Amino acid sequence: MADRQGAAPNERRAFDAIVVGSGITGGWAAKELTERGLDTLVLEAGRPIAFDGSDFVEHVQPYETRFRMLGDRQRMLRDKPVQRDCQAIDELNERFFVNDRENPYTTAPGAPFQWFRGRQVGGRSLTWGRQVYRWSDLDFEANLKDGHGTDWPIRYADLAPWYAYVEKFIGVSGAHEGLAHLPDGEFLPPMGYTSTEVAMRERIAKRFGVERLLTIGRTAMLTRPHNGRAACHYCGPCERGCSSHAYFNSIASTLPAAMKTKRLTLRPHSVVAEVLVDPATGRARGVRVIGAEDGKELEFTAKVVFLCASAIESVRLLLNSRSARFPDGLANSSGTLGRYLMDHHSGTVLRGTLRGFEDTHMVGKRPNGVYVPRFRNVSRAEAGYVRGFGMQGHSTRAAWQRGRTTPGFGAAFKDALIGELGPWTFSLAGFGETLPHADNRVTLDPQEKDKWGIPAARLDVRWRENELAMNKDIAASMHEIFDAVGATDVAAISSMKPPGAAIHEMGGARMARRREDGVLNAWNQAWDVPNLFITDGAAMASSACQNPSMTYMALTARAAARAVGELKRRAM
Repeated sequence: MADRQGAAPNERRAFDAIVVGSGITGGWAAKELTERGLDTLVLEAGRPIAFDGSDFVEHVQPYETRFRMLGDRQRMLRDKPVQRDCQAIDELNERFFVNDRENPYTTAPGAPFQWFRGRQVGGRSLTWGRQVYRWSDLDFEANLKDGHGTDWPIRYADLAPWYAYVEKFIGVSGAHEGLAHLPDGEFLPPMGYTSTEVAMRERIAKRFGVERLLTIGRTAMLTRPHNGRAACHYCGPCERGCSSHAYFNSIASTLPAAMKTKRLTLRPHSVVAEVLVDPATGRARGVRVIGAEDGKELEFTAKVVFLCASAIESVRLLLNSRSARFPDGLANSSGTLGRYLMDHHSGTVLRGTLRGFEDTHMVGKRPNGVYVPRFRNVSRAEAGYVRGFGMQGHSTRAAWQRGRTTPGFGAAFKDALIGELGPWTFSLAGFGETLPHADNRVTLDPQEKDKWGIPAARLDVRWRENELAMNKDIAASMHEIFDAVGATDVAAISSMKPPGAAIHEMGGARMARRREDGVLNAWNQAWDVPNLFITDGAAMASSACQNPSMTYMALTARAAARAVGELKRRAM
């Protein structure tokens, strides 16, 4: 398909379907639409990535890089002042993060927001954390039960078969735990615990019983060969890509599946500026594209359009697609477009030392941690706030890397770092649910524009009383767990970060049971524009506390099946 990635004078302009974005949801939309018979154009704003894995550099060592993996700080301050704060960025993979000068956004006074973005074929699926958890009816019914937000138009039963469908294709390793509020899935064998995690799991169960549980993370990493992809070999730096395709990303899995159908056209360097609407029918007729490299404008047409550009980008595109019929943004008769933006509140991290395990060590670098599922407000209301949180943890023994902060030099110092391992440490990080709030929103900045002249997003998102109260409980609950497992030297290593830091942006074009309450119906289909679907994070009506990507993928596969069925029935 490489010959179809660039512009050409006679290139095709009309398709059955257009997908905007090539990341986690864009790849799934491409796979499902092409496999179901539609000639599909995928538009990606960024550059192409080699599908053979040659663009990935996970095996390059720090000493082989100019800045020892710390990066050129002056250039990062100039070009990526926001992106450089992402925990996943380093000297080798910074190319997978946008240039902030070319891709600006603004924030309201007193409302900082960290927006970490990737513009290339594969999007943020190249750098994501790969934690994948199903939601349950505890999540889908929360808005209805406590009155925050609008009721989801779907329940767990609607998504359960699609969760299974996605899991079977991408490969998810995990352990079955039998929790109703964290449903088990179609799992490959789980990754193993460290010796400290085995002890912690036992000690937590002894102190808290069934109320609290430590389990291995559920991750889109292969523990055995699956669908033509190799198992993970624990090399570690997954955020630089994976040439063996052991972790799920769109260029290793969904886009190649779409290519096999011969119905996919993948076009990088294509910045979508506007969704075009036929004024006579009110239906989307295609998109207006600006060439990222040459600035030339083109139009592409299709019978159905899928927006999969990420929550904020898809909302920005809809807001910029104004017309006499939709003066406040496309598909916005409800007035909810851009509102109810959410992210998990995160950043509260505790670390402690676990003694007594000095005779054990790790082999390789396991690309996964452990998970403490939600235990607040599950079977009963408690704690003085609504909803809940989960915790993600990691254990390790300090090796030569501790030399970065340990005084010393010379051969003896280096030998000591290699020959003498430090103690086992364990950290826990909280991820809490954020309530949907109408004034947490994205609008278009009236002055700021990106490199291509498209109005920049203006973000006004703030933590509110419920999030702040929950965050205090997260910290207190972590201390309880560290006390239960006998940790010493317990200390907080970071505190609550601004919105956006969890990189789980959700909302802005939410699903709803009624057209006056949201942008999308139960099938991720715009109420006002029936051949327009939005299946990325923008569609979410609440945030739960679990990582949301598995839900995005399940919603996308389900919506694509619906779209093809509607086209065949000529219902759109």
